[in-house]
Formats: sequence, structure tokens, C-alpha cells
Amino acid sequence: TLRRLAQNREAARKSRLRKKAYVQQLESSRIRLTQLEQELQRARTQGMFFGGGNIIGGDQGLPVGINNISPDAALFDMEYTRWLEEHHRLMCELRAAIQEHLPENELRIFVDNCLAHLDQVMNLKSMVAKTDVFHLVSGMWKTPAERCFMWMGGFRPSDLIKVILNQIEPLTEQQIMGICALQQSTQEAEEALTQGLEALNQSVSDIITSDSLSCPPNMNNYMGQMAVAINKLSTIEGFVRQADNLRHQAILRLHQILTIRQAARCLLAIAEYFHRLRALSSLWLARPRQDQ
Repeated sequence: TLRRLAQNREAARKSRLRKKAYVQQLESSRIRLTQLEQELQRARTQGMFFGGGNIIGGDQGLPVGINNISPDAALFDMEYTRWLEEHHRLMCELRAAIQEHLPENELRIFVDNCLAHLDQVMNLKSMVAKTDVFHLVSGMWKTPAERCFMWMGGFRPSDLIKVILNQIEPLTEQQIMGICALQQSTQEAEEALTQGLEALNQSVSDIITSDSLSCPPNMNNYMGQMAVAINKLSTIEGFVRQADNLRHQAILRLHQILTIRQAARCLLAIAEYFHRLRALSSLWLARPRQDQ
């Protein structure tokens, strides 16, 4: 009898978890539908003003698609949208698991699923970086508010550590020391990458201005400059890969420093931070505008 009662309680608990996750997923779908309607309206408006996809480049024989992005970039955007939807579902499950006060061995499964899902977006970015690294760097796959905080195709990991530090208290002295050391080493790596990219930008600028900027240019010199500049620009992919690796390692290192329950709250805090940036973008675009 006691065993049957325990089984009934466990079944009821799992049922409550599924119900909470389902309700949260419905709410997420409603919000996403509203966002899609707003995006569709903006796309129609842009189409009216810019004549559809031929915004720039059409008169110069350049391949221009919808929103002026390459097919690989468009595919990445679609996959990233799907990734966001799945990410939200996983976060809802993780939040429900925390609220149910699951033991750490069960909670670990939810945390590991979320970390594995983060690996997926890193793989997506790695693939598009091979063919259209400028799409990642431009941030056009992110919302406007997120783009304000972008660094080399993503978030700056040291800033994210600052954001979530107060969300996972209480911390032991050893944990605080570990996180501070992580933040310091991350900032140093960020600075080194930033300086390297700035040097690359200056080098490319110097190359394309090494000859007179008269129009029309001397074609022999012009094509030689462009060949050297393209070779230089190809190294941007390496910078973005290193930056993504730094972001990935920062999250994994936090996971190692924190307990499972703290790591779960950490992942939820990160997800909520970016969710609020996306919500801020939607509210900004939907704000009432005064006639000029």
C-alpha cells in the first residue's frame, strides 16, 4: 500500500510538472505569434519603401535576397529561430523542476539537457562562420536591443558573469574566488581578441587606401589591393571562433564552480536576461510614434 501511494504521488508530481511546462509553452507560443505578426508588418512596410528585396546591390550585379542576406545566412536565421523555441521549452522545464525542489541527481538531467542545447547553437554558428562570417558579426540575426551588447558575433562573457553573479547567491568564499578569477581571465582574453580585431581592421583599411582613391581606379592596383584585403578578412572567422569558444568555456567553467542547483538558477538567469532584451526590442518597435 505504501509503495502504491508513493507511486501515485510521483505520478501526480510528474503530471503537475508537465502541466506547468505545457501552460508556459502556450504562453511562449502566444508571445512568439505576436512577435511574428509585428515582424511581418515591419517586413511589409520595408517592402513598400524599398521595393522588396532589391534594397542595395541590384544595380551592381550583386546577389541580393530577402533582407539582403546570403542563402546560408537565411538558413542559419531559420535554424536559430527554431533553436530559440526549443531553448524556451527547456528553460520552462528547468524552472518547473526547480520549483518542484527535485533532488540534485534529477535536476542534473535538466541542466545537462540545457548545456547540450547550448552546444547546438555553437555548432550552428560555427557552420555559418565558414560561409558568411559577416552575418554573425553584423548581429542581424539578433534583435536590436541584443545587438547593442554584441561583441564579435555574440555576448561578451565577462559582462554576462557580472549580470548573473548576484542571481546565484549565496556563494561560498571558494566559489566567489573561482568566479572572480574566471571573470579576470575572461576579460584579459576579450581584450586580447579586441586588440587583434582592431589591428586587423586597421590593416585592411591601410591596404585598400594604399593607392589613390580616385574614381575610376587603376584596375591592376585595385584588384591587387582587393586580393590582399580579402586574404586579411578571411582571418575574421578565426576571431569569431575564438570568441565563441571563450563564451562556451565561460559557461562550462561556471557550471563546474557552482552546485547543480546554483547552475540551474544561473542558466535561468542567462535565459531571462536575453529574453528581456528581446522583449525590450519588441516593445521598442511597437512603441507609439509621434508624427514629425
